[in-house]
Amino acid sequence: MTEPRQIPTKLALRGAGAASAAMLLLTGCGADDGAPVLTWYINPDDGGQRVIAEQCTEEADGEYEIRTSLLPADAPSQREQLARRLAAGDSSLDIMSLDPVFVPEFAEPDFLAPVPDDVAERTTEDTLEGSLQSAIWDDEIVSIPFWANTQLLWYRESVAEEAGLDMEGEVTWDDIMEAAESTDTYLGVHGVRGESISVWINALVESQGESILEDPQAPAEELETSLDSEAGQQAAEVFSTIGEEGLGGPGISSMDEEQAMRLFQGDNGSFMVNWPFIWAATNAAVEEGTLDQEVLDDIAWTQYPQMEEGTPTAPPLGGINLGVGADSEHQDLAYDAVECIVSPERQTEYFLTNGNPPSSEAAFEDPAIAEEFPMADDIREAIDNGAPRPQTPFYNEISETLQDQFSPLSGVDPETTPGTADEHIGEVLRGERLL
Repeated sequence: MTEPRQIPTKLALRGAGAASAAMLLLTGCGADDGAPVLTWYINPDDGGQRVIAEQCTEEADGEYEIRTSLLPADAPSQREQLARRLAAGDSSLDIMSLDPVFVPEFAEPDFLAPVPDDVAERTTEDTLEGSLQSAIWDDEIVSIPFWANTQLLWYRESVAEEAGLDMEGEVTWDDIMEAAESTDTYLGVHGVRGESISVWINALVESQGESILEDPQAPAEELETSLDSEAGQQAAEVFSTIGEEGLGGPGISSMDEEQAMRLFQGDNGSFMVNWPFIWAATNAAVEEGTLDQEVLDDIAWTQYPQMEEGTPTAPPLGGINLGVGADSEHQDLAYDAVECIVSPERQTEYFLTNGNPPSSEAAFEDPAIAEEFPMADDIREAIDNGAPRPQTPFYNEISETLQDQFSPLSGVDPETTPGTADEHIGEVLRGERLL
């Protein structure tokens, strides 16, 4: 996943003490009292998942105990560890925090336990549409959305005013590129070779009403991508323009989400596409005295840029879904625990303490969220309109090839890069080319 590591902020301090207490409690009980132990493999966060594990263990009243096991920090290593364990029939994989792009790869070979119909109905009745789509494979709900994530367009109000750009109306990529050029400022984008490239190219294609995959469920040898199209070429044009004209600054080839934030906060910042973590991080920097208050006061936000005025945008979609291992010895209890974990009230608290937005619409309704995150309504709208990355068991091969072909940005040719990417993806999937 391209989302950045969690940055500890004052928001996280509310849960820190509880997290420490949870860790002590979880290591001090379990098998000794006879309750079945459920292992929840979690991605790194600010301690929120451990707190939820303790809360749900207490709520279960002896029916089960949840113990957490920490996965590696980066998504590729998480995928590798889980895939190996699942393939080996590891029965300890009771609950897993899954990057949505893992879901088809693990669901296709039946590595995930089927989601009971009643559980699926209760846990997804108010799930935002974009997040719900990330949980489906072969027309079935195969995982349960826990939290979601998306990108907004963040902007410096002073720069938008100088450029004469009306941010209350529809804003396109052409608009912000022209504004950055006219004001001699830089765009905060993610040009480093990595998953962020795949996230970006997918959002640009989906924002034109098209998809990278023609038939996501096709077998490897028949899977075809559609980048060599008008939508793919228009997406490549955005990459090329930013790269060739230097609109992303001199360090664009190494710019990830956190570096883009720092560029945006600087004297030459203007517009930035990024995840909501930047709000808490920027506030924390002001409180620590490393960033001026006037910078924070100059920051505003709106929906992800459109590719063409009048065409709805499809922002990037991330987050975490929960899956239950097919070889778990406690599948029924695991799904009971999953229902507890993803309840709207716990999603709300997780957002407030760890900064990760809910997948549940009801979870956004707590007044504390609007107070802490004034852009919460925009986040909710973006998640609802967000488009998952290509949902296929072969996503890893597709993503690696996209990263290879669409970076560096200055090397992208709108006329040839999309077609070459299609060709190379096909060759990789047919075993004719190595990644």
